[in-house]
Amino acid sequence: MTKAQESWPGELPPREKLLQQGAKGLTDQELLAIYLRTGCQGMHVMELAKNLLEKFGSLHQLLMADFDSMAGIKGMGVAKFAQLVAVSELSRRSYLRHLNAENAMLSPEVMREYLQNLLVFREREVFLVLFLDNQHRVIRHEEMFAGTIGHVEVYPREIVRGAMKVNAAALILAHNHPSGRAEPSLMDRKVTEQIIRACQLLEIRVLDHLVVGHGETVSFAERGWI
Repeated sequence: MTKAQESWPGELPPREKLLQQGAKGLTDQELLAIYLRTGCQGMHVMELAKNLLEKFGSLHQLLMADFDSMAGIKGMGVAKFAQLVAVSELSRRSYLRHLNAENAMLSPEVMREYLQNLLVFREREVFLVLFLDNQHRVIRHEEMFAGTIGHVEVYPREIVRGAMKVNAAALILAHNHPSGRAEPSLMDRKVTEQIIRACQLLEIRVLDHLVVGHGETVSFAERGWI
């Protein structure tokens, strides 16, 4: 057994496992332990990683947490909190820059991952619009409307106004279902039709509407509804 293995619980230390098997072969706990690097007095970093994931329920929820919710956790201070905030923001920027550089419709998996990261664990319904240029690259995204657990009021004229401000040629719509089930409702379809009609007056195309649930995303375009 190597010195590295002696200092890590389990058969193989996460860093050595990563080098041998690649990052995809590691659990969330192992990846988080590598990032945190150290635990605290009387607590191994693997135990700290496990405690954090159990408290927040998932890696995504952990990365979305604020400092007050971590302040009472043994081993978590300002430095480790800042590390987590920084890696979360780096991930968000990486997805967005990829979409900025390429045709969003040619990167559906990146788009789904990006929207999942933004919306999946929001406690209320949020309606987001991605404004695209004439090559379907993302100019900007904006969370335009926020509602309750089961409903969000959407105003098509505000979406059109937002598109005109940035000279958008096309849009992708997205909203979450806090219940976790991504299946679009009849109202979702009606609102989408209203937005499409409003945009057609200015020759702005609505390319898709994505509904985000827990671990699933439904595309209106894939359903043939747009």
